[in-house]
Amino acid sequence: MLLPKRTKFRKQHRGRMAGKSSRGNTIAFGDYGLMAVECDWISSRQIEAARIAMTRHIRRGGKVWIRIFPDKPITKKPLETRMGKGKGPVEGWVAVVKPGRVMFEMNGVTEDVAKEAMRLASHKLPIKCKFVSKAGMDDLQVSHERAE
Repeated sequence: MLLPKRTKFRKQHRGRMAGKSSRGNTIAFGDYGLMAVECDWISSRQIEAARIAMTRHIRRGGKVWIRIFPDKPITKKPLETRMGKGKGPVEGWVAVVKPGRVMFEMNGVTEDVAKEAMRLASHKLPIKCKFVSKAGMDDLQVSHERAE
């Protein structure tokens, strides 16, 4: 599972998830991608489960890029503990995902294989996702440039 190498003194506030993703919202490495439609925290276990589902389906063909990294520590107090006495220990790591973020990318497979692999991966994630292709995103950017 993914987690940061250096984790000393790492307790953070929960933060906000307002707005759309300004970074990582285009396909940079592969030909196909899985884009988030909602915002949520995605744990390292969920990222790993999605990765396994995709690589099992494409069977040695193609390459998969994971574009999100769980670098936010989530703390939890033990069960049946009274309020107070400080923040609990780090329980796990999550990635903050906003709408428009491309979470996974794939290359070297046909579009229907990539679409099915991304569908299987999206079932492992707690948010709604959509399948995007580089060709479709290029067409979208060209139409935005014409409108301006």
